[in-house]
Amino acid sequence: MQPTHGEAVERLRDALSSLPADAPLRLAKRSSNLFRFGARETTPGLPTEGLDQVLSIDAEGRTAEVGGLITYGELVAATLRHGLMPHVVPQLKTITLGGAVAGLGIESTSFYAGLPHESVVEMDVLTGAGELVTATRGGAHDDLLRGLPNSYGTLGYALRLVIDLLPVKPYVTVRHLRFDDPKACFAAMAEICAERTHDGRPVDFLDGVVFGPREMYLTLGTFADEVPYASDYTGMGIYYKSVRERRIDHLSVADYLWRWDTDWFWCSAAFGVQNPLVRALWPRGLRRSDVYRKLVALDQRHGVTARLDAMRGKRNEFVVQDVEVPIERAAEFLTEFCAEVPIRPIWLCPLALADSAPWPLYPLSPGETYVNFGFWATAPLREGQAGDHHNRYVERLVDGLGGHKSLYSTVHYDRSEFWRHYNGEAYGRLKERYDPRGRFRDLYEKVAGDHATV
Repeated sequence: MQPTHGEAVERLRDALSSLPADAPLRLAKRSSNLFRFGARETTPGLPTEGLDQVLSIDAEGRTAEVGGLITYGELVAATLRHGLMPHVVPQLKTITLGGAVAGLGIESTSFYAGLPHESVVEMDVLTGAGELVTATRGGAHDDLLRGLPNSYGTLGYALRLVIDLLPVKPYVTVRHLRFDDPKACFAAMAEICAERTHDGRPVDFLDGVVFGPREMYLTLGTFADEVPYASDYTGMGIYYKSVRERRIDHLSVADYLWRWDTDWFWCSAAFGVQNPLVRALWPRGLRRSDVYRKLVALDQRHGVTARLDAMRGKRNEFVVQDVEVPIERAAEFLTEFCAEVPIRPIWLCPLALADSAPWPLYPLSPGETYVNFGFWATAPLREGQAGDHHNRYVERLVDGLGGHKSLYSTVHYDRSEFWRHYNGEAYGRLKERYDPRGRFRDLYEKVAGDHATV
């Protein structure tokens, strides 16, 4: 029998207090969407059963109270029954709400709704000091509510959250606009972000795909009560390919929100799942992002692909990154990236803070629109190039354009450079207040891992 949320919290606190003061801490989560594949984790995880429940949904007030370990797949299923959804729904079903708040998330509503943490009204956080504190927007422990985003579990664990919700309609109509010039593409994106309309129609969702420096698409989504048909991309159809093939399409709101999960954007191709024969044999229930991610983790752990590449005399670098640059520099980033890094497709997603108050550990400026570029693949290395050549190139390029990068994947900054980008002074104050004994790892050590340098 599953424990109640209160029982689950007490069990977690008891487990934390029973550990030696110098014991490393981690949650025993069912899945991970991080891409830092170091040594296999052997530390026993703190118990999380019961922390993934829907506690209440206030349909009239448009809020949900849930456990921090609830996945977006479970959260969305619960809220859609009330005609509501979270303001920002990250693309992958197994991302947890607490993970998206502490590690950030983004999606096609982010050009006006910001990031997932901006819709948090309050949350209970288990700190490194062993205290359970309730952080509220503009109230008690507001510094922790604003400092937890981009802390990646190094200040505390969000165990309960209350979030605002957004009303939805049953369907989403999408329009795919093609561009062959980056400047024109991002100029159109900027105009749509500012107006939230295009050709007289409202725009509720906005993202895009780059297939090459002269072939890019913006996808505009609009809520609809009725549609002539609803496409299904959980079967033989593949969503990202439809961007090239259709000018207009229609999906149920649920299928739209999870359009990227079935094929992990386009990364399922690495496992042959986009081959019609393989796809027909691959169980539909296993066409999902967490399955592919586990296969990648297994390969990274045992080095199978690396050994095969070595036998063939090839060298490849694992390049999995999401970066943001100001929209006025986006065309420059795309042009330079495409000239240097042979990874296609690339995901585009505009974002802007919904809140003008600061979020200290992630450097987004209020009133500024950014473009998120997501690229996830291996890139070949030429003779003489270091094993981290492409990742370091991306970091330098992003820095030079006034941007920054997400920390879910590899980080190659040295310590001083890292803290210059991610507000080491503010982090130090939060760490001293909420984890004075250093029970959780330092953020730089956690995200830089083997690449950490003085």
